This record gives sequence, structure tokens and C-alpha cells, in this order.
Amino acid sequence: MTKVLIIEARYYAEINDMLLAGARAALEEAGAKYDVLTVPGALEIPAVLKWTHDQYDAFIVLGCVIRGETTHYDIVCNESARGVYKLVLKKDIALGNGILTVENDEQAYARADMKRKNKGGEAAKAALHMLALKRRYKA
Repeated sequence: MTKVLIIEARYYAEINDMLLAGARAALEEAGAKYDVLTVPGALEIPAVLKWTHDQYDAFIVLGCVIRGETTHYDIVCNESARGVYKLVLKKDIALGNGILTVENDEQAYARADMKRKNKGGEAAKAALHMLALKRRYKA
């Protein structure tokens, strides 16, 4: 059975609850077993991915970064993505990325809501798809 780790950044808890619901629904529909590990924010995701990369078949990263008044948004978006994808390539990790990078709350809610864009569900489906490709080509 496929074992997936969802690493979720809880900085925007209500938005992340929606992302997590979408991811869980997609994994349950696929019959995948999963665990959820919570971190404070998107910048902490790469560390957990590094520590756990050999314990799961696939990973889903979830979180939300909303542009504010400072350049901190750019740092969080760029460095969290850089850290995640550096590990994906180095460790051959099957990953679905559900870290939202948006301009405002309205965009975040539209993307997180299962009845609208359901980016959590899309990230779960992407992780499972990448795992299937990895198993096909890395065997």
C-alpha cells in the first residue's frame, strides 16, 4: 500500500484546513495510507522533507503564503520552493506541491476550497501521479 506524508504549514490555519481536507479526500479515494505532520510555516517544510524522505513513498506539501507589505513574501516563496525542489531532485522524491503563493485572502480561499479550485486535492493527485512515474522509470 502506498504511504504518503502530508507536510502542512499551519500559518493560515483556516486556509490550510481546506487544503488538508482536499488532500485527504483525494488520498482516501485512491486508497493511499497517509500521515500528517504539521510545521509552523512554509520555510520549515524543507527540513521535515529532508528528515523523512526515506520513510514514505510520496509527499504532499501544503501551506499558504499571502503577499504583505514587505519583501518577506518573496523570501518565503522562493526559499521554501528552492528547498523543497532541491530535495526532490537530490533524493528522487515523488511530490505534490500545494503551497499557495497568492496576492490576497480572496485568492487563497478560492484555491483552497474543495468546491472551487481544490489545490490540496490537486497536490495529492500530483504526488500519486509522480509516484507512479517514479515506480515506472526508477524500477
